[in-house]
Amino acid sequence: MPPAKSEAPRLSAALLAATAEALGRLLRFEGPADAVLSKFFREQPKLGGRDRSFVAETAYTVLRRRRLLERLAGEEASPRRLMLAALARLSGISQRQLEPLIGGKELQWLAEVRQRQPGEMTLAEQADFPDWLAERLLARMSAARLLELAQGLNRPAPLDLRVNSLKAGRDSVLARFGAEGIAAEAGRLSPLAIRLKAKPVLQQHPLYLDGSIEVQDEGSQLLGFLLAPKRGEMVADFCAGAGGKTLLLGALMRSTGRLYAFDVSARRLARLRQRMARSGLSNVHPLAIDGENDLRVKRLAGKFDRVLVDAPCSGLGTLRRNPDLKWRQTPQDVAELARKQRAILAAAARLVKPGGRLVYATCSILEEENEAVVGAFLEAHPSFLPVPAGKILENQGIVSGCGEHLHLAPHSHGTDGFFAAAFERQPTER
Repeated sequence: MPPAKSEAPRLSAALLAATAEALGRLLRFEGPADAVLSKFFREQPKLGGRDRSFVAETAYTVLRRRRLLERLAGEEASPRRLMLAALARLSGISQRQLEPLIGGKELQWLAEVRQRQPGEMTLAEQADFPDWLAERLLARMSAARLLELAQGLNRPAPLDLRVNSLKAGRDSVLARFGAEGIAAEAGRLSPLAIRLKAKPVLQQHPLYLDGSIEVQDEGSQLLGFLLAPKRGEMVADFCAGAGGKTLLLGALMRSTGRLYAFDVSARRLARLRQRMARSGLSNVHPLAIDGENDLRVKRLAGKFDRVLVDAPCSGLGTLRRNPDLKWRQTPQDVAELARKQRAILAAAARLVKPGGRLVYATCSILEEENEAVVGAFLEAHPSFLPVPAGKILENQGIVSGCGEHLHLAPHSHGTDGFFAAAFERQPTER
């Protein structure tokens, strides 16, 4: 995720050069954009906070609107020219601000780009998606719906927080923010969500330091309510990562029962341990595993009341935060991910006891990673029956507008793109 917005820096030729250099590295797509930027900033210690925000925001603007900007730049679509086109056409930087900083030829070119029209564009170009992604989506939705989805995904994400119900109430947090001049409002869907109207730096705020709030997209929060763990139960977060949803599950359980956080990355689980200490939870048991078939997992078969599988996926529902993913992922990557998702879901299902609930979720917008995985799972596991996701949420006072499956999207729900399906294990095979 790019750094939070701050006051605009003083533009300089050096800042433009740094931005173009950072963008050039990003456009090689050799790693996640946030990691590439972090490495670049470590190499540029003289860049201040405002300068870093400018570099990141400008680079992310190019990643979001790459196809439009390439159209406008034409054959001269170098990283620097794409950056200048983005500043002039999308970021509101005036010719007067840029005039002292760029050469005569560039200035003339930029004046032409300001007036240039992109001409007739394909649907994929209009959506600022790669061709293959637009084709996949167009197979299951109209062109108008695809463009609505793209428009939502191509906007920067707001900053969402989750209130830790073990330590604070949402109303009290909102009241404190109001007293401190931090503009915020209650989330539309999750009863624990708060949406900030700006992006202040919260890492040193007392409510963050004492674990009363965590940064978490509102859509991600709904996955915890879909699993709906109860006090005293045995619960597993099967692909826990850094533990954002684990912390929510623990709070919903009121720090009772046993909550296992499984992940193949010990490094990610180490971050969870740090967050656990702040959250006040005592029922979480992080466990690094070798894979879905780890013997320690197999020994726990049939013992869990609830299991959440937030599966590794293409992440194409998170393009507001990670716009580089649409250029880094390929159809081959998606096919391999779908294979892994089926294997992970099947392994996690073995943990569920009769009468227990299993939830499968991704932050993908592709059918191959969502409905296709669910359909294959149900066909191979007749002891599991689907449970309508919308009904589970409605029973908790959450009106999502969803039916059998949870479908969330930025243009319709104001969240990242999420998919989830819930199942219940029956006592006997059908």
